[in-house]
Amino acid sequence: MMEPDNMSITDPEMAKNSLKEFAASFQNTIEDFLPEAEGMEDQVLSAMRYALLGGGKRLRPFLIMKSASLFSIEMNYAARVALAVECVHTYSLIHDDLPAMDNDDMRRGQPSVHKKYDEATAILAGDALLTLAFEILSSPKTHPDAEVRCELIAKLAKAIGAQGMVGGQMIDLKAENQSLIESEITRMQHMKTGALIVFSCEAGAILAKVTGERRDSLIGYAENIGLAFQIVDDLLDVEGSSEDIGKTAGKDEQAGKATLVSLMGTKKAKESAKNLFEQAISGLKSFDEKADILRSLAAFVLNRAH
Repeated sequence: MMEPDNMSITDPEMAKNSLKEFAASFQNTIEDFLPEAEGMEDQVLSAMRYALLGGGKRLRPFLIMKSASLFSIEMNYAARVALAVECVHTYSLIHDDLPAMDNDDMRRGQPSVHKKYDEATAILAGDALLTLAFEILSSPKTHPDAEVRCELIAKLAKAIGAQGMVGGQMIDLKAENQSLIESEITRMQHMKTGALIVFSCEAGAILAKVTGERRDSLIGYAENIGLAFQIVDDLLDVEGSSEDIGKTAGKDEQAGKATLVSLMGTKKAKESAKNLFEQAISGLKSFDEKADILRSLAAFVLNRAH
């Protein structure tokens, strides 16, 4: 466990408990929104439900709700954006687990979608979740202002496309058994993991039509915790067990993945994650105590065990 120096400012337990409560309520949100499986397409709908309802930290939806709570906006709008982002995140996990990608049989402590069903169903379930996300964002129920909806769609598309999550995954695959320098690994991880986390924090400001320093502060915060999250994820792959982390441990090293942990070693990687935590906290100076949950979340990201 990596204890931050300013524990008097933030306590990871606050975010841990809040995140746990949110995950339970968000499970009901998903359950109510997704259609039941029926008709000849029932298998893909069943796979979508299986993947979305399979648990998880719900970190990205949580970030959307908490960043939105900093501004006076309708929380139902934020909840719909949160659902859209969780659809995108789940699609990425389904496809990441496929044999052509990371080839993992476990996800969140249960069989991956392609193991529960089959590869074709997994691909289609991922495709359907991705397109569902944009269907949700395009609806007037998400926000009455079409310009806001368009900005949400454009920002999310960029975050997860060839210059974001998908591009980062491509670099990750090509970088196996290659030597990358720190800046190259950092860029890859920002694209693969960080870009969607940045969108999740910025979404609250987009919904509130807020620009300038406060939006920039949220983006900076998200960039720091996004990279810290990935470093901790890589540390858990090295130091954690499959049972604890809910997926196969040690796969990065076996696959020759380029990570900051493999480049720096565990000690320096932990120091880097701690520095990112400090920068994230510092970046929230323009917000009052309403942002304490985000400060606590930064500490939670630093100390998470799965």
